[in-house]
Amino acid sequence: RWFTHFYVVSVLWNGFLLIWLFRAEFLGESLPSWIQDMHHALGRDSQSEDTGNEHFSALLVLLLLWLHSCRRLAECLWTSVFSSGVIHIVQYCFGLGYYIAVGSTVLCQVPTNVRNGKELSVQICWHHIIGVIMYIWASLHQHRCLAILANLRKSRSGRVVSLSHSVPFGDWFETVSCPHYFAELLIYVSMAITLGIYNVTWWCVVMCVLFNQALAAVLCHEFYQKSFSSYPKHRKAFIPFV
Repeated sequence: RWFTHFYVVSVLWNGFLLIWLFRAEFLGESLPSWIQDMHHALGRDSQSEDTGNEHFSALLVLLLLWLHSCRRLAECLWTSVFSSGVIHIVQYCFGLGYYIAVGSTVLCQVPTNVRNGKELSVQICWHHIIGVIMYIWASLHQHRCLAILANLRKSRSGRVVSLSHSVPFGDWFETVSCPHYFAELLIYVSMAITLGIYNVTWWCVVMCVLFNQALAAVLCHEFYQKSFSSYPKHRKAFIPFV
């Protein structure tokens, strides 16, 4: 349940960045000086070539990231049923820092001078369409899988009756033990596609998500195998058939 804090921070912080970037792109306003200082500290040259398509891609990804955080916050508050488990303080601090840094990473994909009062030329490209479709597809499956997990602890009337672990079935659970983690990876891959596929910085973010989610999935998979003797042997931990 402490993951809820991550999404509260992400909704507030990335929503704030989204508003500023939107105002800079469409209203011609300048980004705050402290954001420009952050750009400079992270190595972003404010005099980089002004390409409208790059700006629109970053704006779209920041919007997707914010929507993802909003959905996950709503799921933490109204869908998931958490046990009494705790989180390590190091992991907790890492999570808070991650959701602050990931939005800043998107913002740093565009120059600090952004539009300089010019009208934004929005050009929707093929990678925007593919990225958004993949994002919606992965998000829907992640929500379904989280709902399946929550329903294991609820009665038919929706009342919580147990906090114990059970074997989930349905949707992507038929092939992997942690499909919600796999969907999380796909969501970040979809953002990489939306940015234009060749953005090396965001692929580093994807790799971070891959290793983090894979480790969690393997530990969860091993828990299922040890706790349930009849656990389906064909299921993989994280990625289907891998």
